[in-house]
Amino acid sequence: MNTSPLWLAALAAGALVCAAEPAAAQSNSPAAPAPAASAPAAVDVTAPKYGAWGYDESGRDLSASPGADFFRYANGAWYDQQVIPADRTRFGNFDKLVVLSESRTRLIIEQAAAGQLTDPDAMRVGDAYKAFMDEARVERLGAQPLAPDLGVIRGERTRKDIAAVMGRVGFQSAIFDMSIDADAKDPNRYTVNIDVGGLGLPDRDYYLKPEFADKKKDYQAYVAGLLKEIGWTDPDAAAKAVVEFETRLAEATWPREDERDPLKTYNPMAVSDLATYAPGFDFKAFLASAELGSLNRIVLNANTAFPKFTAIYAATPAETLKAWQAFHLADSAAPYLSDRFVQARFAFRNHDLAGQPEIQPRWKRGVGFVNRALGEAVGRLYVAQYFTPDAKAKMDALVGHLKEALNARLERVDWMSAETRAKAVEKLSKFTVKVGYPAEWRDYSALAVRPDDLYGDAERAAIFEWERHVKRMNRPVDKLEWGMTPQTVNAYYNASNNEIVFPAAILSPPFFDPDADPAINYGGIGAVIGHEMTHGFDDEGRKFDGEGRLADWWSAEDAPKFQARTDRLGAQYSSFEPVPGAHIKGALTMGENIADLGGILVALDAYHASLHGQPAPVIDGLTGDQRFFLGFAQIWREKMRDDALREDLVSDPHSPSHYRVVGTLRNVDAWYAAFDVKPGDPMYVAPDQRVRIW
Repeated sequence: MNTSPLWLAALAAGALVCAAEPAAAQSNSPAAPAPAASAPAAVDVTAPKYGAWGYDESGRDLSASPGADFFRYANGAWYDQQVIPADRTRFGNFDKLVVLSESRTRLIIEQAAAGQLTDPDAMRVGDAYKAFMDEARVERLGAQPLAPDLGVIRGERTRKDIAAVMGRVGFQSAIFDMSIDADAKDPNRYTVNIDVGGLGLPDRDYYLKPEFADKKKDYQAYVAGLLKEIGWTDPDAAAKAVVEFETRLAEATWPREDERDPLKTYNPMAVSDLATYAPGFDFKAFLASAELGSLNRIVLNANTAFPKFTAIYAATPAETLKAWQAFHLADSAAPYLSDRFVQARFAFRNHDLAGQPEIQPRWKRGVGFVNRALGEAVGRLYVAQYFTPDAKAKMDALVGHLKEALNARLERVDWMSAETRAKAVEKLSKFTVKVGYPAEWRDYSALAVRPDDLYGDAERAAIFEWERHVKRMNRPVDKLEWGMTPQTVNAYYNASNNEIVFPAAILSPPFFDPDADPAINYGGIGAVIGHEMTHGFDDEGRKFDGEGRLADWWSAEDAPKFQARTDRLGAQYSSFEPVPGAHIKGALTMGENIADLGGILVALDAYHASLHGQPAPVIDGLTGDQRFFLGFAQIWREKMRDDALREDLVSDPHSPSHYRVVGTLRNVDAWYAAFDVKPGDPMYVAPDQRVRIW
C-alpha cells in the first residue's frame, strides 16, 4: 500500500495499494443495461499430476551428471522441450499452478458475472468483471476518464499544490511512497512508513548503468508517447525532462540491498520535524491529502535519501513536475483505458523490458483485475469449491512435523551460544501458522462496484483499500489479516506477526499431493514450509523476537558468527552469472538464499523422522533421499526470457530458479551422499567450505 498511484500500475501487475476518498456503500447498477454476460467458459480446473509417484521422470536429462548441474539432471529434458507461452515472460511448475488458479477463478468470476452466484460479494465480483470485459464502452470513452485527474494536475499553481496532488488518493503519483503497517518495534500498533519512490523503471540500475542504456532510451520514448496521447504540450521535450528528473532521483535512491535491513529502515520522526530534516517539499499538504493530516509520528525508511529527494524536487521546474505527474497518471491508468493506452503500456513494460511477445487476452487481464480488487471475495468462493477440510488438516500436520524438525536443528546448532539458542527455540515456539484461508473474511460492503465504470471501479477499489488502513490506525493490529489471497500461488513469513502463511492455491502438485510418495511431498511443500520458517532466522528475520518486535536478542559473540556464515553464502551466489555480464546480487538475495538452504535441511530432517527408523523404499531404482532431492528440484522447473531474467537480477530478492537448486544443494551434505558427488564435479564444494547456518 503506498500513496504513489503506481498502485494502479501495480493493480495490473500484482499489488493493490493506496487510496483515500470515501467509497459508496453498495454495489450500484448503471442507468443503462449492462452488456449481456456470456456463459462461463469451459475451462480445465483439475490439478496437474507428475508421474506415477509425484515426480515427472520424463523431465530428467540422464546425460547430465548430478554433480555437474543438478538442475539440468533433474529438469533438463523438460527445459529443452518447454516453450514459454507468448503471453508470459517465464513458465514453470509454479506457473502451472498459477494457470490452474487463474482457470478456477475465471470460472467463479464468470459464474458471478452470469448471475449464477447471487450473494452481495459475488455481485461485486461479477460487476467488476463485466466492467473490465465491456471493451466496446472502454474504447468509446478513450482518454475521457483521465480528464478530471489530468485537469487537477493542469490546475496546479504552486509547489504546495503539486505536493498536495501527490498525496491524493487514486491515480495520482508521488515521489514518496507510504504504507500503514505494524510498527516494527511495537507490533501491536500501526504506524505510517514513508519511503522514497518516483521511479518509472524497475530499479535505479536502469537509470545509472550503461547496460540498461537502451531500456532507458525506450522509456523516454514511452513517456513521450503517453504524453502525446493525453495532449501534453511539447511531449518530446517534456519526456526528456521527466527522465532526467527520475535519473536524479535514482542517484539518490538507496540500493535495494540496503532497503532490506530492518534496522537501517526504521527511523521514526515527528512529522513536525520533517520540514527541517528534508526542506523543499510540503509534507503537511502531502499528508493532509492522504487523510493523514493529524499524524504526529512517521517512520522514514531510506532516511538519508529524503533531504536529497526534496532538494531535487525544489530545484526541478514546476512544469517538469507536472509533466512527470501527467505521465505517471496515464501510465498507472492505462490498463483501464482504450486499447491504444493498453498497447502502448504493454509494448514498453512487458515487451521491451521483459521480452514478452504477446499481450495476455482480455479475459486473463480481467480475472487478474478482479482477483486484486476483490481478492478475498473471490477467495471465499474459491475455497468453498477447491479446498477441503482434509487438505487443511494434512497441511497442518505436515507443518507440525517441520516445526519439530526445525526445533531439533536449533537445539543442536554448534556455533551458537546456549543463551541465544534458547531464545531462538522460544521464538519458534511462538510461530503462528495460517493454512488455506483467513479465519475472518474481508468486508467489502463499503466498496461500490459498477458494471459500466471500469476506471471508477479501479479507483474506488484502491480508495477502499487505503481507507481501510487509515480507519484502523488507532486500533490494535489485526493479527488475523492475511497479506495474500487464498487463490495466490505463494507463501510468506511475516516478521511483525511472527507467522508463516500458506494460501490454498499452493497446496497442489508438485508441491503437495496426498497420493505422491512422501519423499516428493517433503522435497516440495516440505521445503517450502521449511523455507518460510527459516525466514524467521534469516538476516532480516533474526532481528525480530518471538513477539514480532524489532529487537536484538543475540549475544555479542553470536551475531558475528552468523554474519561470517552469511557472507560466505553471499559470495557463493554473487559468483553465479545467469546471463553474460549479469551476476546474482548475493546481498539482495541473501534472505531467500538462507531460507532455501534452511528449508531443505529442515524438510530432509522431517522426512527422515517420518520414516520412524525404517529404511525408505526404493522406487524406480531411486532411494528416498534421491527422490527427495528430485522433488525439490522439480518445484523449481522454470524457463525465463533473458530480458525478464536481467530485470529480476537487479530487482528481485529471489535468486533465479536454476540457482535455487544448484546454489542450495552444493551446501547440503546428504545430497553429496545421495548422488555420489565427488571432488572435481563442478558443483562440488569441500566440506569445510560448505555454508552451515541452520
